[in-house]
Amino acid sequence: MILLGGLLLRFWQLDSKPLWLDEVLTALFSLGQSQQDVPLNVFFPLTALDRIFSIQPGISCAQITQTVATESVHPPLFFCLLYGWMNWLQPDNWVWGLRSLPALFGVGAIAALYWLNRVAFSPRAGLIGAALMAVSPFAVYLSQEARHYTLPMLLITLALVGLVKMQQDLVTDRLRAWVWLGWCGVNSIGLYTHYFCAIAFIAQVLALLVWMLWQRSRLGWQSWWAIGLAIGGVWLSYLPWLPTLINHFSRPETDWLIPYKPDWQDRIAPLYQTLVNWVLMVVVLPVEDQPDRVVLGWGIVGLVFASWLGWQLYRGWRIRWQQVPFRSPMLLLSGFTLGVVLQFFAIVYLLDKDLTVVPRYNFVYYPGVCALLGACLTGRGEQRTRNRKQGMKNSWAGDGLLPPVIIVLVASLLSSFLVVNGVVFQKSYHPDRVARTMAFEPDRSLVAVTAYESLQEVALGLSFALELQKLYSTTTIDSQVRFGFLDRSDGYGAVWRAFPDLEQPLPLPLNLWVVASPGMRTKDYPERLRINDRATPRRKALCRVDPDRFERIGFPYQLFRCESRRAS
Repeated sequence: MILLGGLLLRFWQLDSKPLWLDEVLTALFSLGQSQQDVPLNVFFPLTALDRIFSIQPGISCAQITQTVATESVHPPLFFCLLYGWMNWLQPDNWVWGLRSLPALFGVGAIAALYWLNRVAFSPRAGLIGAALMAVSPFAVYLSQEARHYTLPMLLITLALVGLVKMQQDLVTDRLRAWVWLGWCGVNSIGLYTHYFCAIAFIAQVLALLVWMLWQRSRLGWQSWWAIGLAIGGVWLSYLPWLPTLINHFSRPETDWLIPYKPDWQDRIAPLYQTLVNWVLMVVVLPVEDQPDRVVLGWGIVGLVFASWLGWQLYRGWRIRWQQVPFRSPMLLLSGFTLGVVLQFFAIVYLLDKDLTVVPRYNFVYYPGVCALLGACLTGRGEQRTRNRKQGMKNSWAGDGLLPPVIIVLVASLLSSFLVVNGVVFQKSYHPDRVARTMAFEPDRSLVAVTAYESLQEVALGLSFALELQKLYSTTTIDSQVRFGFLDRSDGYGAVWRAFPDLEQPLPLPLNLWVVASPGMRTKDYPERLRINDRATPRRKALCRVDPDRFERIGFPYQLFRCESRRAS
């Protein structure tokens, strides 16, 4: 039932939300496409999107790997798997197909979390941990993204299962080869899936080493050799990709994580953002795009709930720690979670890249948090049951009208309803909202242009184009709308000069929208642009900036109103 509920939540309205920038990149790579397959420096009809987002047959994983290595900053395994999935599935709805595989990985992570808590604690802790992940708004959100988050989350959970079993092997002085080799294999696959799996691997190693130091009087030298060989085996398996990893670290694609002119507020923001991100793993409140008074009201509710949950977890953690058989797994999972968080802070404060501003990156340690939640919320109940069987009196009062775990599960489930309906965890840059703004005058011709310097900006523009395509009928879209990408590598002067040279077949008057880089302001746009007018081929149409139609959702976009020179 838990798996079925998790499956239903993850596939509910799976294709209803717009694809955003990162998902468009996933689509391009996983359909066997690249930047070369996108029409650039021309005005193209939106019907061309059907070709851009169609699967290319006969593409090998080696070809996808080469594309990802040169046009992205990610390892290739997820994109190869998704290409194979799309090739096999051949879905009528390609957006649903892209998101369905991550959703299935998300369901697999639920089963893996049950296994982890069953091995580390008890079957009851396994069931509660799995239920918490099944209804977690954070896990549902990640599962409905066509991105490589749920696969590494699944792999990290399996790696933690192996880590607990390795710990048990060291205690009993029997090393099961399949456990140790499996742990090495899962971590190696993870490193080829997402670079953040390296953070998870380091945290696992640190947690195990801390536990081994704690238990050093009980461990022989063979134990240290075994863990050393396992660590070396994982890193050895990654040597073929290491040069690409080093090259990716020097690329500018992640510079957006660096705060603009950081001040003292930027230095303390990661601390409270981390706390907020922990709460988002359990409950998400509808505060996006709301008035301040609504945000304040829900903020108070969230603070009260977080304080109550923190107290429940503190009491549960203390009880688990008092149960001697569970001290080792508690130390291991707590050490893993703390190890990832400390590495995040090291990246924030030493490399000036604020990972905490992006909640989805917390997938790295979410399995550890979820396992600890399940263990802590079941600790008191299990202790109460044992005391009752032994005829002992419990030293604490009851839980009130409802057990804490029921309250948490209900709150998470309600939050997940908000996720699947797009109320919370809304798509970055709101491509659907941008498209509606651009098409606010449906009777006029429309040209939308994105100035680009990287594939990321091309993907952003494609996300807007996909949403514009939904707003026009198939019978009139070719005669009403054009989209374009203009290279801004040589500055915006080259972009403005390029407009008169582009073929423009739409009738005037028309609305011209120009999407620019984040730092652009309305005064940075020219007051006039010229474009071709099919009615007067020898005379260019004049486009005047509309100062009242400057918009910004992450990226700025400005309206120009174009009129025929004949009419003027």
